[in-house]
Amino acid sequence: MAATLGMAWLVVPLATAPSAHAAVTHLANPFVGATPYLNPDYVGEVTAQAGADGGTLGAAESKVAGYQTAIWMDHIGAIAGDSTHLGLQAQLDNAVADGDNLFEVVVYDLPGRDCAALASNGEIPATAAGLTEYESQYIDPIASILGNSKYAGIRIAAIIEPDSLPNAVTNQSKSACATATPYYESGVEYALNKLHAIANVYDYLDIGHSGWLGWSSNMTPAAQEFAKVAKATTAGVASVDGFISDTANTTPLDEPFLPNSTLQVGGQPLDSASFYQWNPEFDEHHYDEDMHAALVSAGFPSSVGMIVDTSRNGWGGSARPTALNSTPTTVNAYVAANKVDQRPFRGDWCNVNGAGIGARPQAQPYGSSDPIIAFVWVKPPGESDGDYPTATHAHGDPHCDPNGTQTDGNGGTYPTDAIPGYDIPAGQWFAAQFQQLVTNAYPSLGASSGGDTTPPSTPTGLTVTGTSSSSVSLSWTASTDNVGVTAYNVYRGGAKIATVTSGTTYTDTGLTASTGYSYTVTAQDAAGNVSAASTAVTATTSASGGGTGGGTGGGQGCTASYTVSSDWGSGFNANVTVTNTGTATTTGWKVTWTFGGNQAVSNMWNASSTQSGASVTAANMSYNGAIAAGGNTSFGFGATYSGSNAVPTLTCTAS
Repeated sequence: MAATLGMAWLVVPLATAPSAHAAVTHLANPFVGATPYLNPDYVGEVTAQAGADGGTLGAAESKVAGYQTAIWMDHIGAIAGDSTHLGLQAQLDNAVADGDNLFEVVVYDLPGRDCAALASNGEIPATAAGLTEYESQYIDPIASILGNSKYAGIRIAAIIEPDSLPNAVTNQSKSACATATPYYESGVEYALNKLHAIANVYDYLDIGHSGWLGWSSNMTPAAQEFAKVAKATTAGVASVDGFISDTANTTPLDEPFLPNSTLQVGGQPLDSASFYQWNPEFDEHHYDEDMHAALVSAGFPSSVGMIVDTSRNGWGGSARPTALNSTPTTVNAYVAANKVDQRPFRGDWCNVNGAGIGARPQAQPYGSSDPIIAFVWVKPPGESDGDYPTATHAHGDPHCDPNGTQTDGNGGTYPTDAIPGYDIPAGQWFAAQFQQLVTNAYPSLGASSGGDTTPPSTPTGLTVTGTSSSSVSLSWTASTDNVGVTAYNVYRGGAKIATVTSGTTYTDTGLTASTGYSYTVTAQDAAGNVSAASTAVTATTSASGGGTGGGTGGGQGCTASYTVSSDWGSGFNANVTVTNTGTATTTGWKVTWTFGGNQAVSNMWNASSTQSGASVTAANMSYNGAIAAGGNTSFGFGATYSGSNAVPTLTCTAS
């Protein structure tokens, strides 16, 4: 996280916003249809680096300047600005002049800030006097500027105090955090009261990341902590527009080859691996959806939005796995072979070696019905996380020492994984890190195509169209994306068996009668870029050459398609996509099916379920019942079984 030490005093007269400001419409998702503002200070840093590096690398680096990054108010002096950084008012004036209407600002200066680390310790002490200073010298001036009526046409997304409330949940054994927590809670409450009163400001509370709060023993108390603070405000939970995860961190959006944390390898579930330590949340996509459900249970409305900082969680480069490796027979080896997150320890966070720029800022990345409403770049790629103590750096954090180590609390010791050879204070430009982030970007920022070589979307519509005693026929439809799908890579049991053109039917022959087979398919574009995720289906050959399989069923107003994402013989995980085939937005949906064997659903996510014998009913949750015409949502489940595991026929009804 960016941080600059030093104290400055700023007195801004508190202005009363004119009544016209109160008429501003507060949007459900301010990122949709917005024109983002680009921070000229950061654009200058990127442009200078791209010019110095030149060539292919420089061309790729220059693209970064075209994406919005947040502006950090990480000390009182940042409000007014200095000789090298524009102040808040100047930045907003530029946004008005440029005609931009999306502005992202980080509010980050709580008393006793960053209590569990040292890289970004703040300037305000964790005392009653410090809280008064935070309110009067920091929050009040920020609110006064943001509330100026000339900025009423700008959607201002405020990222509220990264790392603060998560520390109140997990780090109370640290005396600094125990002391700071009441000031964190009071400070965040005060900030929400001031900023929520401004109609065009959207408040997003930081929720750490999946590697921090992913355990159920952390997630539920965290949701309750966020609700406690929000409910103490004047507007209650309405003062919070949403939550942000992965701020300035590198946890990946998805682990495409580790979709099932309970998959058994060597008799143990994957989440028991040393890397995950029984944390079932492997990535930010699933963590945000599950945290959203926990937050709704704690009292927040289902409309509350989730956003993810994807500025440094891409994990591209040569080390990124491109296909499932099912060979390893132990959980640790299986995870190591298939995870895209290349850190040795999930707790590594400072200037992480090997990281890459992630998905580009985007509204509704998973569709309008998903609780994740946007990807954003809060941490400007290329600005250091912090330095470490040396003879020339009195202030610093040992976690930023490339030669340092840290422990996992269970006896394991790991390297910090900080980029070796550098000791750069927080917030300062880190050229080597920026070069690495661009080189390892995923999707790629490579200059060869003259544009983003964005990997194609996950293939859609994969079904089993026919089986016989010696073959299985697979068909699919092309994905719709910005680069175009030209081919599909087909894997059986983790081994690649074919590359076929899009929109065709592929028949896998020479199979054994009455045998089940698992297939996964990734999409590929003309440049060779492969989709980050895959679709999956299982099929069982018939005994005598007849029979058909498939996972698509219909009903009034909606259809539901069923795919098995993983199958380990005694259990499996499946995903169901519900598509609105009507002409109006649904208010709810229900999917029913009857298993052909003894399958028993053990857990379900993004839907509520009941099972009576072989019959299963899955109904929408409060947050995903509304599906726009032509849109879709999805849910999944885990189940146990013995014997056969044929794909059932689904029936979907919508209201």
